Amino acid sequence: MIKIRLVLLVLLVCISCSKSDNDVEIIEENETEETPVDVPVVVGESPTFNAGEDPKPDGKVWEKVENLSDEFDANSLNTEKWASRVSSWIGRPPAMFKDEAISFKSGELLITNYMLDAAETLNGNTYTHAGGLIRSINQATPGMYFECKMKANKTFMSSTFWLINNRNEGAGCDKRTTELDIQECVGEVTTDATWAKDFYNGMHSNTHSRNKSCDETNEGSIGNSIVADIAYEDYHIYAAWWKSPTEILFFLDGKLLKTVNPAEDFTLPMYCRLVTETYDWNPAPADGGLTGSFEDRTTKYDWVRTWKLIEN
Repeated sequence: MIKIRLVLLVLLVCISCSKSDNDVEIIEENETEETPVDVPVVVGESPTFNAGEDPKPDGKVWEKVENLSDEFDANSLNTEKWASRVSSWIGRPPAMFKDEAISFKSGELLITNYMLDAAETLNGNTYTHAGGLIRSINQATPGMYFECKMKANKTFMSSTFWLINNRNEGAGCDKRTTELDIQECVGEVTTDATWAKDFYNGMHSNTHSRNKSCDETNEGSIGNSIVADIAYEDYHIYAAWWKSPTEILFFLDGKLLKTVNPAEDFTLPMYCRLVTETYDWNPAPADGGLTGSFEDRTTKYDWVRTWKLIEN
C-alpha cells in the first residue's frame, strides 16, 4: 500500500511539472504574437516618375508649389487658386465656356460638355455647345514641374492641360504670347487631316511663340505627338518640366518622352489651364456630337500638382 502511494505521488509531481512547463511556453508564444514590431516607412512627396526617370540634379529635392496644386477633394472651386472665367476669351465657336459644365465628385474636378438649350450669339459668333475653362490665379515660372492625372472625354471636343501667359502683362519685347501645351486631345476625330488622325490617343504637346511686339522675337510652334493608349479609356499622368527658358521636358505616366527647344525663350510667367473646347479643324458631327452619356462627355481631373527644386 505504501509503495502504491509513493508511485501515485511521483506521478502527480511529474504531471504538475509538465503542466507548468507547457504553460510557460504558451505564454511566451502569445506575447510574441500579440506585440509585433511595427516600423513605419515615411516617404516624402515628390512628382510621379518611373525608376531612373527623375531628372532632378544632385543636391536638389522637389518641393510642392501649393498655390498651383490641388487634389480637388472639396465640393467647389478653390477661388484662392482657380477661376472659371477669362474676360478676353469666352470660347471658340461653336462651344462657349459655361460654369454649369464644371462640377466636383468623389475627389475629382469634372468638366462635362453639353448642348445648349438654345443657340447664343455673342460678338457675331453663334454658340451651340458648352465646355469649361479653369485657370490658375497664380503664376508659374521657369524651373517648375507640372503634372496632371486626367481621363479625357469621349467626344469630338478637347481634353487639355496647358499653360499660357497674359500678353497684356508684358512690356516692350515681352509683350508677346508664350504657350506650353502639355496635353491636348479629342475623343473623336472628325477631320480628314492626316496629322490629326491619332489625336484621340497618346500625348500631344507643343510650345508656341506668337503675337510678338519686336522684330527680333522669334515666332513658331515646336512640339511632339506620342501615340500611346486611347486617352479616354483610362487615367494618365501628363507632365512637363519647364527646365529652363530654352528647354522643356515632356513626361507621360512618369516616363520621359521628349525634350523640346521652343522657338523663343520661355521667360515669361504663365498661368495653368484646364479646358474642354472645340477646335476649328475638328468640326462637330451632324448630330451635334454630344449625344453620349454624362460619363462619355466628361473630362475628369483627379489632381494637378506643381513642383520646384530646392536645396536638399
